[in-house]
Amino acid sequence: MCGIIGYVGDEPALPILRTGLENLEYRGYDSVGVSLRGDEGIRLFKQAGRIKDLVLPDDETTVGIGHTRWSTHGEPTDANAHPHTDCGGDVAVVHNGIIENYDTLREELERDGHTFTSETDTEVVPHLVEERLAAGDDLPTAVTRVLDRLEGTFALGVVAVDFDGIVAARQDSPLVVGHGETGSFIASDVTAFLEHSREVTYVEDGDVAVLTRTGVEITNDGEVVDRPRDHVEWEAEAAEKSGYEHYMLKEIHEQPTALRQTLSGRIDELAGKVDLDLELPKEYLNSLDEVTFVACGTSYHAGMYAARLVETLADVRASAEIASEYEFDGGRDPWRTLVIPVTQSGETADTLSALRRAKRAGARSLAVTNTLGSTVTREADDTVFIRAGPEIGVAATKTFVSQVATLALLTVSLARARGVMSTTRSIEFLSNVRKLPGAVQQVLDAEQAIREAAEEHADDEAFFFIGRKLGYPVALEGALKLKEIAYVHAEGFAAGELKHGPLALVTPESSVLAVLSEGANPKATLNNVKEVESRGAPVLGCTSIEDAEKFLDVSFEVPELGVLSPLIANVCFQLFAYHVAKRKGRSIDKPRNLAKSVTVE
Repeated sequence: MCGIIGYVGDEPALPILRTGLENLEYRGYDSVGVSLRGDEGIRLFKQAGRIKDLVLPDDETTVGIGHTRWSTHGEPTDANAHPHTDCGGDVAVVHNGIIENYDTLREELERDGHTFTSETDTEVVPHLVEERLAAGDDLPTAVTRVLDRLEGTFALGVVAVDFDGIVAARQDSPLVVGHGETGSFIASDVTAFLEHSREVTYVEDGDVAVLTRTGVEITNDGEVVDRPRDHVEWEAEAAEKSGYEHYMLKEIHEQPTALRQTLSGRIDELAGKVDLDLELPKEYLNSLDEVTFVACGTSYHAGMYAARLVETLADVRASAEIASEYEFDGGRDPWRTLVIPVTQSGETADTLSALRRAKRAGARSLAVTNTLGSTVTREADDTVFIRAGPEIGVAATKTFVSQVATLALLTVSLARARGVMSTTRSIEFLSNVRKLPGAVQQVLDAEQAIREAAEEHADDEAFFFIGRKLGYPVALEGALKLKEIAYVHAEGFAAGELKHGPLALVTPESSVLAVLSEGANPKATLNNVKEVESRGAPVLGCTSIEDAEKFLDVSFEVPELGVLSPLIANVCFQLFAYHVAKRKGRSIDKPRNLAKSVTVE
């Protein structure tokens, strides 16, 4: 969950590293550092805090690595900041991931006389490399041999005094190589160097990449391998704020555009058909016993939404599982289960582990992700991209709506292939899918009313989000957004469960936010609204039904799109969370203790 970047070339490295680290702060931002390799040896600049606070010299050195940290081992202190070095300061390493056997390695190294200066797991790596260099290895060989001793997940960038370049390696953590006109790059994400290079190579597990002034060579298990180059289509400006105060607000407002990208070229509305460019045999789809979505956080809520759509419209048992809790033994016929990992980054560690368990048991898999070349795309049997564009804010917004829209299209594809959805019903459903961008825009146009309500209730003691059916995952997602960025007590409940315990928490100082739209059983939910109102709690509702507003203290109108209406209500909750957090002065794009891509279990 950290961000790494490196550069080798003809240009000064520091400006490239600084900009790259700023672009990577969504991955972690509690400490930062860079290491330069030049004629004066290895020089280190690091401290707790963010890249804007790091004082760097004017320097023409053209080889360097950088790191922005999300703490796992050791507090965010100057000493624990990356890069880390060996005893003599001749090797520097940046690392994303976890070295699981670092305790054993550290004890062994300390017995051999090595001195450690941090609490991190990463620091064992430069000491191990130091030993291999002392034994006569060059840096690429030393790093390759050290990898055999490491257990866990890692993306590494290594520089050394006696090597004019960078050696990088990957195991279960994202790493991409950029090929530019003036040099080569490594990074956790292409956003780090996109303004310098669009030609990229995605490093695979077990790969060691050697970057020198003459180019890049990648080996795996000691053999040179030819990894393909991809061209990044979206513009660097897409990852900038474009005049918005925060990335999160920008990305909330990008949702109509993101949805149009998600849907573009995939719908034949007249025929009621969907083309996701998949090769799932009709015979296989007809034989399915179950569809299982595995995901974490916001993606899990998208999976919950999709599971209800699939079960209702495609007539096949469907469920959503939290990836970190997922177990699958294969059952009687594992091939009859389609496992769908949903992950924005394509690198979410828990989701990848769940996918691997399913594959070992014999299930077929279909990944839904936003990221070309990510690990999940290489490990799943098939992939559908949500095409939402880059999302920088830690709290997911536009990727949620794009995930659900993509999964709604997948539902139609499954239902039509299985012969359980008529052309008429499919046309009606896809017509509503087509209307999603405009419906979201209607909510965005009403932002002022949502902002005023958020500011009025920002100091409430607690917030309870309620919904039924498709409103339930939206309630969970609304509460998650408020917790993530406003740091307040917020919970999501199935509305019918209020009277089975949570109602005891409701007071006049706690706001209740309800999903009262089609697809969320609004009439039954209104009964729950009356329950909380009788306890004096203010109720804010997202509604698409007539007369609901007379039961609400504040109502937000949601366009009527059938079972997709709760998805539009979620946009209200996103804006509400944003404006509560802003009123409270929170760090909205970089909420405490959180990072965008969770690459450790």
